[in-house]
Amino acid sequence: MNIEQIYTGCLAEAAYYIESNGEAAIIDPLREVGPYLKRAAKDNAKIKYIFETHFHADFVSGHIDLAEKSGAAIVYGPTAQTSFAAHIAKDAEVFHVGALTITAIHTPGHTPESTTYLLKDEHGKDYCIFSGDTLFIGDVGRPDLAQKGSLTMEDMAGTLYESLQHKILPLADDVLVYPAHGAGSACGKNMSKETFDTLGHQREVNYALKAKDKAQFVKEVTDGILPPPAYFAQNAAMNKNGYESFDEVYEKGSKPLSPADFEAVANLSGALILDTRDPQVFAKGFIPSSVNIGLNGQFAPWVGALVADLKQPLLLVCEADKEEEAITRLARVGYDNTIGYLSGGIAAWAEDGRDLDTIRSISAQEFEEILNSNKDVNALDVRKPGEYEAEHLEETLTRPLDYINEWTNEIDHHGTYYIHCAGGYRSMIAASILKARGVENVVDIAGGYGAIKATGLKRTDFACPSKAMSK
Repeated sequence: MNIEQIYTGCLAEAAYYIESNGEAAIIDPLREVGPYLKRAAKDNAKIKYIFETHFHADFVSGHIDLAEKSGAAIVYGPTAQTSFAAHIAKDAEVFHVGALTITAIHTPGHTPESTTYLLKDEHGKDYCIFSGDTLFIGDVGRPDLAQKGSLTMEDMAGTLYESLQHKILPLADDVLVYPAHGAGSACGKNMSKETFDTLGHQREVNYALKAKDKAQFVKEVTDGILPPPAYFAQNAAMNKNGYESFDEVYEKGSKPLSPADFEAVANLSGALILDTRDPQVFAKGFIPSSVNIGLNGQFAPWVGALVADLKQPLLLVCEADKEEEAITRLARVGYDNTIGYLSGGIAAWAEDGRDLDTIRSISAQEFEEILNSNKDVNALDVRKPGEYEAEHLEETLTRPLDYINEWTNEIDHHGTYYIHCAGGYRSMIAASILKARGVENVVDIAGGYGAIKATGLKRTDFACPSKAMSK
Protein backbone atom coordinates (compact mmCIF):
# COMPACT_ATOMS: atom_id res chain seq x y z
CA MET A 1 0.00 0.00 0.00
CA ASN A 2 1.30 3.41 -0.97
CA ILE A 3 -0.47 6.64 -0.01
CA GLU A 4 1.12 9.98 -0.84
CA GLN A 5 -0.17 13.41 0.04
CA ILE A 6 0.78 15.87 -2.71
CA TYR A 7 0.53 19.25 -1.00
CA THR A 8 0.62 22.53 -2.92
CA GLY A 9 1.42 25.26 -0.44
CA CYS A 10 0.51 28.29 -2.55
CA LEU A 11 -3.06 26.96 -2.80
CA ALA A 12 -3.05 25.20 0.58
CA GLU A 13 -4.43 22.21 -1.38
CA ALA A 14 -3.81 18.49 -0.93
CA ALA A 15 -4.23 15.88 -3.64
CA TYR A 16 -3.58 12.19 -2.98
CA TYR A 17 -1.96 9.32 -4.84
CA ILE A 18 -2.91 5.78 -3.79
CA GLU A 19 -1.31 2.64 -5.26
CA SER A 20 -1.70 -1.07 -4.59
CA ASN A 21 -0.75 -4.08 -6.73
CA GLY A 22 -0.38 -2.08 -9.93
CA GLU A 23 -3.61 -0.11 -9.58
CA ALA A 24 -3.78 3.56 -8.59
CA ALA A 25 -6.31 6.20 -7.64
CA ILE A 26 -6.01 9.97 -7.48
CA ILE A 27 -8.08 12.07 -5.11
CA ASP A 28 -8.80 15.75 -5.89
CA PRO A 29 -6.13 16.30 -8.57
CA LEU A 30 -4.86 19.75 -9.53
CA ARG A 31 -5.33 21.15 -13.04
CA GLU A 32 -1.98 20.01 -14.44
CA VAL A 33 -2.06 16.21 -14.55
CA GLY A 34 1.44 15.36 -15.79
CA PRO A 35 2.82 14.67 -12.30
CA TYR A 36 0.12 12.08 -11.56
CA LEU A 37 0.71 10.28 -14.84
CA LYS A 38 4.47 10.23 -14.21
CA ARG A 39 4.00 8.99 -10.66
CA ALA A 40 1.82 6.10 -11.81
CA ALA A 41 4.24 5.26 -14.62
CA LYS A 42 7.08 5.11 -12.09
CA ASP A 43 5.14 2.41 -10.20
CA ASN A 44 4.11 0.72 -13.44
CA ALA A 45 0.55 1.26 -12.22
CA LYS A 46 -2.66 2.03 -14.07
CA ILE A 47 -4.82 4.85 -12.72
CA LYS A 48 -8.21 3.23 -12.20
CA TYR A 49 -10.22 5.94 -10.42
CA ILE A 50 -10.23 9.71 -9.95
CA PHE A 51 -12.17 10.40 -6.76
CA GLU A 52 -13.61 13.89 -6.30
CA THR A 53 -14.70 14.82 -2.80
CA HIS A 54 -16.95 17.64 -4.10
CA PHE A 55 -17.20 20.37 -6.73
CA HIS A 56 -14.20 22.39 -5.58
CA ALA A 57 -14.70 26.15 -5.51
CA ASP A 58 -11.15 27.36 -4.88
CA PHE A 59 -9.35 25.58 -7.71
CA VAL A 60 -10.06 23.83 -10.99
CA SER A 61 -9.62 20.09 -10.69
CA GLY A 62 -7.67 18.10 -13.25
CA HIS A 63 -10.27 15.33 -13.29
CA ILE A 64 -11.38 15.74 -16.92
CA ASP A 65 -7.90 15.94 -18.45
CA LEU A 66 -6.66 13.11 -16.24
CA ALA A 67 -9.56 10.85 -17.19
CA GLU A 68 -8.96 11.53 -20.88
CA LYS A 69 -5.22 10.76 -20.64
CA SER A 70 -5.40 7.79 -18.27
CA GLY A 71 -8.73 6.13 -19.07
CA ALA A 72 -9.67 6.31 -15.37
CA ALA A 73 -13.25 6.74 -14.21
CA ILE A 74 -14.23 9.99 -12.49
CA VAL A 75 -16.15 9.31 -9.29
CA TYR A 76 -18.39 11.82 -7.49
CA GLY A 77 -20.63 11.33 -4.50
CA PRO A 78 -24.42 11.04 -4.38
CA THR A 79 -26.52 13.93 -5.84
CA ALA A 80 -23.67 15.19 -8.06
CA GLN A 81 -24.67 16.12 -11.61
CA THR A 82 -22.05 16.65 -14.31
CA SER A 83 -22.05 17.46 -18.01
CA PHE A 84 -19.27 14.90 -18.64
CA ALA A 85 -19.06 11.16 -18.08
CA ALA A 86 -18.77 10.36 -14.38
CA HIS A 87 -19.70 7.58 -12.00
CA ILE A 88 -22.07 8.94 -9.37
CA ALA A 89 -21.45 6.76 -6.35
CA LYS A 90 -24.12 5.49 -4.02
CA ASP A 91 -23.69 6.07 -0.30
CA ALA A 92 -21.52 3.24 1.10
CA GLU A 93 -20.53 2.03 -2.40
CA VAL A 94 -17.21 0.19 -2.35
CA PHE A 95 -14.41 0.52 -4.93
CA HIS A 96 -11.36 -1.75 -5.23
CA VAL A 97 -7.84 -0.46 -5.86
CA GLY A 98 -5.48 -3.41 -5.83
CA ALA A 99 -5.78 -5.04 -2.41
CA LEU A 100 -7.39 -1.90 -0.92
CA THR A 101 -11.02 -0.86 -0.73
CA ILE A 102 -12.31 2.71 -0.82
CA THR A 103 -15.85 3.35 0.42
CA ALA A 104 -17.81 6.44 -0.59
CA ILE A 105 -19.45 7.99 2.48
CA HIS A 106 -21.91 10.74 1.62
CA THR A 107 -21.18 13.66 3.98
CA PRO A 108 -23.16 16.68 2.75
CA GLY A 109 -22.92 20.04 4.46
CA HIS A 110 -20.07 21.90 2.85
CA THR A 111 -21.81 21.13 -0.43
CA PRO A 112 -24.73 18.76 -1.13
CA GLU A 113 -22.58 16.22 -2.96
CA SER A 114 -19.63 16.32 -0.52
CA THR A 115 -18.30 12.82 0.02
CA THR A 116 -15.65 11.37 2.32
CA TYR A 117 -13.72 8.32 1.12
CA LEU A 118 -12.81 5.66 3.69
CA LEU A 119 -9.77 3.54 2.80
CA LYS A 120 -9.38 0.07 4.28
CA ASP A 121 -5.97 -1.57 4.11
CA GLU A 122 -5.05 -5.03 2.79
CA HIS A 123 -6.37 -6.60 6.00
CA GLY A 124 -9.74 -4.87 5.82
CA LYS A 125 -8.91 -2.44 8.66
CA ASP A 126 -10.12 1.17 8.52
CA TYR A 127 -6.92 3.08 7.80
CA CYS A 128 -7.75 6.66 6.76
CA ILE A 129 -10.39 8.99 5.41
CA PHE A 130 -10.00 11.50 2.59
CA SER A 131 -12.36 14.08 4.01
CA GLY A 132 -12.29 16.77 1.33
CA ASP A 133 -13.79 19.94 2.80
CA THR A 134 -16.03 18.09 5.26
CA LEU A 135 -13.40 17.84 8.00
CA PHE A 136 -10.16 19.80 8.15
CA ILE A 137 -7.38 19.67 10.70
CA GLY A 138 -8.67 22.10 13.30
CA ASP A 139 -11.81 23.08 11.42
CA VAL A 140 -14.68 21.98 9.20
CA GLY A 141 -15.79 23.19 5.78
CA ARG A 142 -17.63 26.48 5.42
CA PRO A 143 -21.37 25.91 4.90
CA ASP A 144 -22.19 29.00 2.85
CA LEU A 145 -21.01 28.07 -0.65
CA ALA A 146 -23.88 25.94 -1.94
CA GLN A 147 -27.09 27.55 -0.72
CA LYS A 148 -30.06 27.11 -3.04
CA GLY A 149 -33.60 28.43 -2.89
CA SER A 150 -34.74 28.63 0.71
CA LEU A 151 -31.73 26.61 1.93
CA THR A 152 -29.66 28.81 4.27
CA MET A 153 -26.11 28.73 5.55
CA GLU A 154 -27.50 27.57 8.89
CA ASP A 155 -29.35 24.74 7.16
CA MET A 156 -26.15 23.55 5.50
CA ALA A 157 -24.26 23.82 8.80
CA GLY A 158 -26.91 21.63 10.42
CA THR A 159 -26.51 19.07 7.64
CA LEU A 160 -22.74 19.16 8.13
CA TYR A 161 -23.22 18.48 11.84
CA GLU A 162 -25.31 15.40 11.07
CA SER A 163 -22.73 14.15 8.57
CA LEU A 164 -19.91 14.47 11.08
CA GLN A 165 -21.87 12.94 13.97
CA HIS A 166 -23.31 9.98 12.10
CA LYS A 167 -20.75 9.26 9.35
CA ILE A 168 -17.29 10.39 10.56
CA LEU A 169 -17.15 10.40 14.35
CA PRO A 170 -18.25 6.75 14.76
CA LEU A 171 -14.91 5.74 13.17
CA ALA A 172 -12.00 4.66 15.40
CA ASP A 173 -9.59 7.14 16.98
CA ASP A 174 -6.57 5.81 15.08
CA VAL A 175 -8.10 6.47 11.65
CA LEU A 176 -6.02 9.10 9.84
CA VAL A 177 -7.70 12.24 8.51
CA TYR A 178 -6.44 13.48 5.14
CA PRO A 179 -8.26 16.73 4.20
CA ALA A 180 -8.30 18.66 0.93
CA HIS A 181 -6.85 21.85 2.45
CA GLY A 182 -4.61 23.29 5.14
CA ALA A 183 -3.94 26.67 6.72
CA GLY A 184 -4.34 29.56 4.31
CA SER A 185 -7.31 28.20 2.40
CA ALA A 186 -10.47 30.30 2.28
CA CYS A 187 -12.58 27.12 2.56
CA GLY A 188 -12.36 27.29 6.36
CA LYS A 189 -11.50 29.83 9.04
CA ASN A 190 -9.44 27.99 11.67
CA MET A 191 -7.36 25.41 9.81
CA SER A 192 -4.18 24.08 11.37
CA LYS A 193 -0.78 24.27 9.71
CA GLU A 194 -0.71 20.46 10.05
CA THR A 195 -1.92 18.65 6.93
CA PHE A 196 -3.11 15.39 8.52
CA ASP A 197 -3.94 13.99 11.94
CA THR A 198 -5.70 11.15 13.71
CA LEU A 199 -9.43 11.36 14.18
CA GLY A 200 -8.96 10.82 17.91
CA HIS A 201 -6.76 13.87 18.28
CA GLN A 202 -9.19 15.95 16.27
CA ARG A 203 -11.96 15.00 18.70
CA GLU A 204 -9.84 16.60 21.42
CA VAL A 205 -8.68 19.80 19.66
CA ASN A 206 -11.07 20.67 16.83
CA TYR A 207 -13.45 23.35 18.10
CA ALA A 208 -16.25 22.22 15.78
CA LEU A 209 -16.10 18.60 16.90
CA LYS A 210 -16.21 19.66 20.56
CA ALA A 211 -19.54 21.51 20.19
CA LYS A 212 -21.96 20.20 22.83
CA ASP A 213 -24.93 20.09 20.48
CA LYS A 214 -26.16 20.97 17.00
CA ALA A 215 -27.18 24.52 17.92
CA GLN A 216 -23.74 25.35 19.28
CA PHE A 217 -22.08 23.76 16.25
CA VAL A 218 -24.17 25.82 13.82
CA LYS A 219 -23.46 29.03 15.76
CA GLU A 220 -19.71 28.48 15.95
CA VAL A 221 -19.26 27.27 12.39
CA THR A 222 -21.23 30.16 10.85
CA ASP A 223 -19.79 32.90 13.06
CA GLY A 224 -17.26 35.22 11.44
CA ILE A 225 -17.30 33.74 7.93
CA LEU A 226 -15.97 36.27 5.43
CA PRO A 227 -17.62 36.45 1.99
CA PRO A 228 -16.08 33.94 -0.43
CA PRO A 229 -13.77 35.21 -3.19
CA ALA A 230 -15.64 36.01 -6.41
CA TYR A 231 -13.93 33.26 -8.40
CA PHE A 232 -15.23 30.45 -6.17
CA ALA A 233 -18.57 30.09 -7.93
CA GLN A 234 -16.90 30.21 -11.34
CA ASN A 235 -14.40 27.48 -10.42
CA ALA A 236 -17.18 25.25 -9.11
CA ALA A 237 -19.05 25.71 -12.39
CA MET A 238 -15.95 24.76 -14.40
CA ASN A 239 -15.49 21.62 -12.31
CA LYS A 240 -19.12 20.68 -12.88
CA ASN A 241 -19.46 21.59 -16.55
CA GLY A 242 -15.98 21.13 -18.03
CA TYR A 243 -13.18 23.36 -19.29
CA GLU A 244 -10.50 23.87 -21.92
CA SER A 245 -7.65 21.36 -21.71
CA PHE A 246 -4.61 22.50 -19.77
CA ASP A 247 -2.35 21.71 -22.75
CA GLU A 248 -4.28 24.21 -24.88
CA VAL A 249 -4.22 26.83 -22.12
CA TYR A 250 -0.47 26.44 -21.72
CA GLU A 251 0.20 26.61 -25.46
CA LYS A 252 -1.86 29.81 -25.77
CA GLY A 253 -0.05 31.49 -22.91
CA SER A 254 3.48 30.44 -23.82
CA LYS A 255 4.00 33.11 -26.48
CA PRO A 256 7.12 35.25 -26.07
CA LEU A 257 6.44 38.83 -27.20
CA SER A 258 8.94 41.56 -28.00
CA PRO A 259 8.37 44.88 -26.20
CA ALA A 260 6.72 46.33 -29.33
CA ASP A 261 4.47 43.31 -29.82
CA PHE A 262 3.69 43.18 -26.09
CA GLU A 263 2.52 46.80 -26.12
CA ALA A 264 0.51 46.30 -29.32
CA VAL A 265 -1.24 43.20 -27.98
CA ALA A 266 -1.99 44.98 -24.70
CA ASN A 267 -3.58 47.91 -26.54
CA LEU A 268 -5.61 45.74 -28.91
CA SER A 269 -6.81 43.09 -26.47
CA GLY A 270 -7.53 45.15 -23.37
CA ALA A 271 -5.34 42.70 -21.48
CA LEU A 272 -4.39 43.18 -17.85
CA ILE A 273 -0.61 43.32 -17.47
CA LEU A 274 0.22 41.08 -14.52
CA ASP A 275 3.73 41.55 -13.12
CA THR A 276 4.68 38.50 -11.07
CA ARG A 277 8.05 39.71 -9.75
CA ASP A 278 9.01 40.29 -6.12
CA PRO A 279 7.23 43.37 -4.71
CA GLN A 280 10.36 45.40 -3.98
CA VAL A 281 11.84 44.58 -7.39
CA PHE A 282 8.57 45.59 -9.03
CA ALA A 283 8.54 48.93 -7.18
CA LYS A 284 11.84 50.01 -8.76
CA GLY A 285 10.51 49.86 -12.31
CA PHE A 286 7.43 48.46 -14.04
CA ILE A 287 5.27 48.91 -17.12
CA PRO A 288 2.73 51.68 -16.45
CA SER A 289 -0.72 50.40 -15.38
CA SER A 290 0.55 46.90 -14.60
CA VAL A 291 -0.51 45.14 -11.41
CA ASN A 292 1.93 43.35 -9.15
CA ILE A 293 0.96 39.97 -7.68
CA GLY A 294 4.18 38.15 -6.87
CA LEU A 295 4.73 34.47 -7.55
CA ASN A 296 6.46 34.15 -4.18
CA GLY A 297 3.17 34.46 -2.29
CA GLN A 298 -0.40 33.20 -2.60
CA PHE A 299 -0.37 34.25 -6.22
CA ALA A 300 -3.33 32.36 -7.68
CA PRO A 301 -5.78 33.00 -4.81
CA TRP A 302 -5.03 36.74 -4.94
CA VAL A 303 -5.55 36.86 -8.69
CA GLY A 304 -8.83 35.07 -8.08
CA ALA A 305 -9.87 37.50 -5.38
CA LEU A 306 -9.02 40.65 -7.34
CA VAL A 307 -9.63 39.89 -11.02
CA ALA A 308 -13.37 39.37 -11.29
CA ASP A 309 -13.56 37.98 -14.82
CA LEU A 310 -11.92 34.59 -15.45
CA LYS A 311 -11.98 35.38 -19.18
CA GLN A 312 -9.92 38.57 -18.74
CA PRO A 313 -6.96 38.47 -21.17
CA LEU A 314 -3.68 38.45 -19.25
CA LEU A 315 -0.17 39.44 -20.30
CA LEU A 316 2.68 38.40 -18.03
CA VAL A 317 5.88 40.05 -16.88
CA CYS A 318 8.04 37.48 -15.10
CA GLU A 319 11.52 36.79 -13.89
CA ALA A 320 13.48 34.62 -16.33
CA ASP A 321 12.08 31.10 -16.73
CA LYS A 322 9.08 31.74 -14.46
CA GLU A 323 6.51 32.01 -17.25
CA GLU A 324 5.49 28.34 -17.15
CA GLU A 325 4.93 28.50 -13.40
CA ALA A 326 2.78 31.63 -13.73
CA ILE A 327 0.61 30.17 -16.52
CA THR A 328 0.15 26.93 -14.57
CA ARG A 329 -0.80 28.62 -11.33
CA LEU A 330 -3.28 30.88 -13.11
CA ALA A 331 -4.90 27.89 -14.80
CA ARG A 332 -5.29 26.17 -11.43
CA VAL A 333 -7.91 28.76 -10.50
CA GLY A 334 -9.52 29.03 -13.92
CA TYR A 335 -7.66 31.96 -15.51
CA ASP A 336 -7.21 30.33 -18.90
CA ASN A 337 -6.78 33.45 -21.03
CA THR A 338 -3.08 34.21 -20.67
CA ILE A 339 -2.12 35.37 -24.17
CA GLY A 340 1.64 35.88 -23.91
CA TYR A 341 4.56 37.16 -21.87
CA LEU A 342 7.25 39.82 -22.22
CA SER A 343 10.29 38.15 -23.76
CA GLY A 344 13.42 39.20 -21.90
CA GLY A 345 11.38 40.58 -19.02
CA ILE A 346 11.46 44.15 -17.77
CA ALA A 347 15.11 44.55 -18.83
CA ALA A 348 14.08 44.16 -22.48
CA TRP A 349 11.37 46.79 -22.01
CA ALA A 350 13.85 49.25 -20.52
CA GLU A 351 16.51 48.53 -23.15
CA ASP A 352 13.93 49.29 -25.82
CA GLY A 353 13.63 52.80 -24.38
CA ARG A 354 10.06 52.40 -23.18
CA ASP A 355 8.55 54.18 -20.19
CA LEU A 356 8.79 52.70 -16.72
CA ASP A 357 6.80 53.69 -13.66
CA THR A 358 7.88 53.34 -10.01
CA ILE A 359 6.34 53.14 -6.56
CA ARG A 360 8.11 54.76 -3.65
CA SER A 361 8.87 52.28 -0.89
CA ILE A 362 10.00 53.48 2.52
CA SER A 363 11.21 51.74 5.67
CA ALA A 364 9.15 51.50 8.84
CA GLN A 365 11.61 53.92 10.45
CA GLU A 366 10.99 56.51 7.73
CA PHE A 367 7.26 56.05 8.22
CA GLU A 368 7.71 56.59 11.97
CA GLU A 369 9.47 59.91 11.28
CA ILE A 370 6.66 61.00 8.95
CA LEU A 371 3.97 60.21 11.53
CA ASN A 372 5.91 61.91 14.32
CA SER A 373 6.04 65.10 12.28
CA ASN A 374 2.49 64.93 10.88
CA LYS A 375 -0.30 62.87 12.43
CA ASP A 376 -2.78 63.85 9.72
CA VAL A 377 -1.66 61.38 7.05
CA ASN A 378 -3.60 58.83 5.05
CA ALA A 379 -2.27 55.46 6.24
CA LEU A 380 -4.03 52.37 4.94
CA ASP A 381 -3.80 48.95 6.59
CA VAL A 382 -4.77 46.42 3.89
CA ARG A 383 -4.65 43.32 6.10
CA LYS A 384 -7.77 41.25 6.76
CA PRO A 385 -10.28 42.60 9.31
CA GLY A 386 -9.29 40.02 11.92
CA GLU A 387 -5.62 40.97 11.66
CA TYR A 388 -6.47 44.65 12.07
CA GLU A 389 -8.74 44.01 15.03
CA ALA A 390 -6.07 41.97 16.79
CA GLU A 391 -3.53 44.81 16.64
CA HIS A 392 -3.01 47.94 14.57
CA LEU A 393 -1.59 51.43 14.50
CA GLU A 394 -3.94 54.07 15.89
CA GLU A 395 -3.37 56.28 12.84
CA THR A 396 -4.32 53.69 10.23
CA LEU A 397 -7.55 53.09 8.35
CA THR A 398 -8.61 49.49 7.79
CA ARG A 399 -8.99 48.93 4.06
CA PRO A 400 -8.64 45.16 3.39
CA LEU A 401 -7.08 44.26 0.06
CA ASP A 402 -9.84 41.68 -0.43
CA TYR A 403 -12.33 44.53 -0.87
CA ILE A 404 -10.21 47.04 -2.80
CA ASN A 405 -12.71 47.07 -5.66
CA GLU A 406 -15.31 48.33 -3.18
CA TRP A 407 -13.32 51.05 -1.40
CA THR A 408 -11.29 52.48 -4.28
CA ASN A 409 -14.01 55.08 -4.91
CA GLU A 410 -13.23 56.58 -1.49
CA ILE A 411 -9.72 57.47 -2.56
CA ASP A 412 -8.75 61.06 -3.40
CA HIS A 413 -6.66 60.75 -6.56
CA HIS A 414 -4.69 63.83 -5.55
CA GLY A 415 -3.91 62.61 -2.03
CA THR A 416 -0.88 60.72 -0.71
CA TYR A 417 -1.45 57.26 0.79
CA TYR A 418 0.94 55.20 2.92
CA ILE A 419 0.08 51.52 2.63
CA HIS A 420 1.10 48.51 4.70
CA CYS A 421 0.07 44.90 5.21
CA ALA A 422 1.70 42.26 7.42
CA GLY A 423 4.98 41.80 5.55
CA GLY A 424 4.91 43.77 2.28
CA TYR A 425 3.33 41.38 -0.23
CA ARG A 426 -0.28 42.60 -0.12
CA SER A 427 0.59 46.28 0.28
CA MET A 428 2.43 46.30 -3.06
CA ILE A 429 -0.56 44.63 -4.72
CA ALA A 430 -2.78 47.39 -3.33
CA ALA A 431 -0.33 50.14 -4.27
CA SER A 432 -0.01 48.86 -7.84
CA ILE A 433 -3.80 48.66 -8.26
CA LEU A 434 -4.29 52.20 -6.96
CA LYS A 435 -1.48 53.45 -9.18
CA ALA A 436 -3.03 51.73 -12.21
CA ARG A 437 -6.32 53.46 -11.38
CA GLY A 438 -4.77 56.91 -11.41
CA VAL A 439 -3.67 57.46 -7.80
CA GLU A 440 -0.16 58.80 -8.32
CA ASN A 441 1.04 59.29 -4.75
CA VAL A 442 1.06 55.85 -3.18
CA VAL A 443 3.86 54.89 -0.80
CA ASP A 444 4.58 51.32 0.27
CA ILE A 445 5.89 50.61 3.77
CA ALA A 446 8.47 47.87 3.26
CA GLY A 447 8.27 44.99 5.71
CA GLY A 448 4.71 45.89 6.68
CA TYR A 449 3.33 45.63 10.18
CA GLY A 450 6.08 43.22 11.14
CA ALA A 451 8.64 45.99 10.62
CA ILE A 452 6.39 48.69 12.10
CA LYS A 453 6.16 46.77 15.39
CA ALA A 454 9.90 47.27 15.86
CA THR A 455 9.46 51.07 15.90
CA GLY A 456 8.16 53.27 18.71
CA LEU A 457 4.81 53.91 17.06
CA LYS A 458 1.82 53.54 19.34
CA ARG A 459 -0.37 50.51 18.68
CA THR A 460 -3.70 49.32 19.97
CA ASP A 461 -4.62 45.67 20.44
CA PHE A 462 -8.39 46.04 20.25
CA ALA A 463 -10.84 47.03 17.53
CA CYS A 464 -11.78 50.67 17.33
CA PRO A 465 -14.01 52.61 14.93
CA SER A 466 -12.32 53.33 11.60
CA LYS A 467 -11.54 56.97 10.87
CA ALA A 468 -13.37 58.54 7.97
CA MET A 469 -11.29 58.50 4.81
CA SER A 470 -9.52 61.81 4.38
CA LYS A 471 -10.29 63.61 1.15
